[in-house]
Amino acid sequence: MFLMGLFFMSVFHSSFGENSLLHAYYHGDIIIGGLFPIHLKTNRTNTSGPLSCSDYDVQMFLRSQVMIYAIREIKLPNITIGYDIYDTCGDVSLAVRATLELLNNQSDPQSCLLPSEAQMKVVIGERYSEVSIAVARIVALSSVAQISYASTSKFLSDRFKFPTFLRTVPSDKYQTRGIVELVKTFLWQTVIIVGSDDEYGLFGSDSLEDTFSQDTNICVEFVQILSADFMTNNSQTQTELTELLEKIKNSSAEAIILFTKDTNAEIILEAAIRHKVNRTWIASDAWSSSPKISAMPDIKLAGEVFGFIFKQKEVPGFKDHVMSMFNGTENALLKDYLTQNPLCSNQSVEGRKKCLASYIDQDESYRIYLAVQVIGEGLRRLLKCDTHQCEHSSKFTASELLSEIQRVNFNVNTTHVSFNSDGDPRMGYDIVYWIKSEFKQGAKIETIGEYSPDGKITVPLYLFKNLINDTVSAYNCSKTCAAGYEFQSEGKCCRSCVACVIGEFSPGNSSDCKPCSERQYSSERLDQCLNKTDEFLPWLDPFSIILCSLAATGIIITVVFAVLFAINLGTPAVKAVGGYMCFLELLSLLAGFCLTFTFLDRPTQNLNCVGVPLFGIVFTLCISCILANLFQILLGFNFDLTIGPWIKKLNQPLVLVTVVSGIQVAVSVSWLIVNPPTPQETQGGTTILHQCEMTSFGYFSAMLVYNGCLALICFLLAFKGRRLPDLYKNASLITISMLLFMVMWIIFLPLYLTMSGKYKPAVEGAAILTSCFSILFSHLAPKCFIILFRKELNQESAITEYIRKHYERKGISVIGTQH
Repeated sequence: MFLMGLFFMSVFHSSFGENSLLHAYYHGDIIIGGLFPIHLKTNRTNTSGPLSCSDYDVQMFLRSQVMIYAIREIKLPNITIGYDIYDTCGDVSLAVRATLELLNNQSDPQSCLLPSEAQMKVVIGERYSEVSIAVARIVALSSVAQISYASTSKFLSDRFKFPTFLRTVPSDKYQTRGIVELVKTFLWQTVIIVGSDDEYGLFGSDSLEDTFSQDTNICVEFVQILSADFMTNNSQTQTELTELLEKIKNSSAEAIILFTKDTNAEIILEAAIRHKVNRTWIASDAWSSSPKISAMPDIKLAGEVFGFIFKQKEVPGFKDHVMSMFNGTENALLKDYLTQNPLCSNQSVEGRKKCLASYIDQDESYRIYLAVQVIGEGLRRLLKCDTHQCEHSSKFTASELLSEIQRVNFNVNTTHVSFNSDGDPRMGYDIVYWIKSEFKQGAKIETIGEYSPDGKITVPLYLFKNLINDTVSAYNCSKTCAAGYEFQSEGKCCRSCVACVIGEFSPGNSSDCKPCSERQYSSERLDQCLNKTDEFLPWLDPFSIILCSLAATGIIITVVFAVLFAINLGTPAVKAVGGYMCFLELLSLLAGFCLTFTFLDRPTQNLNCVGVPLFGIVFTLCISCILANLFQILLGFNFDLTIGPWIKKLNQPLVLVTVVSGIQVAVSVSWLIVNPPTPQETQGGTTILHQCEMTSFGYFSAMLVYNGCLALICFLLAFKGRRLPDLYKNASLITISMLLFMVMWIIFLPLYLTMSGKYKPAVEGAAILTSCFSILFSHLAPKCFIILFRKELNQESAITEYIRKHYERKGISVIGTQH
């Protein structure tokens, strides 16, 4: 023992030179040692030299103060308990040096003796498993009990190698089983495992891979082990990080399990945010409740985060202790914080107190508190203390205290504390979920369930329902729903299943599940079935009011135009738009405006769905009237005597309108008889959408193509006749109206085919209104303007004079041509 102590002390003294470790000491009859990584990193490189620490961790500082606070709560008659707490910087070498100084009980690296009855009888720490393993090997030489508050490696449960190690946190072997059960619960089929090259990460990744291999339904796509110096952020780390993110991007895995330190997880998630790698992450206990990572700006861009943490509780009275600035107590760690690393220094005194108190956690801090309570209980049992006296003195061996600590079985508030034969506590895990907000940068960590030591996951189903909807992946959709869900129909994913009315969710136990009917959904608490809301375009919807107003306006204008044309039936202006045929055109436009009302309200019968087929008929009638009018114009101004009589026979408006419209009537009537649009109900999560479903795309296409061809023919004929001596510019105005019609339906068609929801019928109505108004204002309105305000142009003489001047400009005499 002497030679080993001499060897260690000489080695570490020469390595660290005169650099002293940050530590706090308080004298007592019994000393409790403490090891905390208050700084997270060192300047360690490949070359030798003095080590220094960086990255001050306020949470770890507060956890060291929890130990001091809890020690002061232990009341043993006539016995004082002191402490000796060291900052290990999370480094194995520094932790070994601190341990040797604790055992030597002097904080002097030049002292070589390791007395067997030193005052330091027990050590609390360290946080990281690889550091605890190194410490455990040393303290075991003196039979000193070591109680870790965060080291979870399975290797530390080996009683042969680590006979004095205990912990107030469950072993990783329970956590890895819990992660596997979580993956099963959410029906994920493929995962990625990312570990690290240390005791914690290597065991976790190996254990996960072994457990998944025993379940043939879950595939591990790949396992990535981060290098030991991954957190140093050098060029090699950047290459390793880039390769990892590229593999994740190209993978089909539904969840990525990060079983590594919080410093490594921080680097990976920062890069995921930067490169917008949005996936589902499962956090190990090392970072699942990290305030630093959860507070990252844009953490929501990284995706969903689930995690396992140990049972969380507040340390009784500690927040008030911090708010009182530690009740005036002093220690070296507190002094270092106040002088070197103060938080929120630009705020008021009260603001600084609240700022510091916001860093108090409820997991590791509470486990440190439990560790101190375990030591206190062990001392009471060993020294046989009551409230007045202790039968034995403080002169006892470390192995005697170790034996009593291993046998403790008591309650701390509502937490039962005892150890199994491996030194592990009989405790489970809480399952957490990171809730993101659109209004906040970070995420709120909320407990959503628990994993008990007997291997059972319990999640309230009202939470599970929402989470599974967000996280069940479309990569490999299982046709077997989770317990508490039912598969609705062939080919649908489980996210479409009907939720059940049940209080708690437990995989494999859904015998009490009562499914809601198809027209119902479960309440948030899943204690009752609620009726789904009927969704359709109501009459009082703002969009409906706008459509109705426009349709009514169109109807009024059409009736006014019809009256005006009837009064002036024999005038040239009315003859220019087809004479009596213009009333047929107006009738078709009137019907088009009226059809707008069929697209509103809840469709209940097939009669409510005839709007589109009937529009095909009425608009074909309108275009055929315009086509007949165009033939009149073109043949009326054509003086070519060689034109065949069969072409002139086409100038029979009524026959032309009847034939052209008859074809569309045949198409639309066949559509209404064979496969008409019918009212359909589309089931949503909490709504039922009512709308007319166009089941025959063929008839719909035929109707649109036919009208489109007629419009194109009218456009070409009108464009050809735009230079004719037409006083009323009929051909030019028809060109504009047909162009507007074709552009409108080119825009409407892709919009209609891709749109869904209650406003889809409104888009149909808007397209019909636009088509009707384009013809009403482009073709007919100019004639009404002439009738009302330019009466001098509504004369035969005005037309004759206009034609004469037109041909005189061209050097042609109409009379000469006739002779």
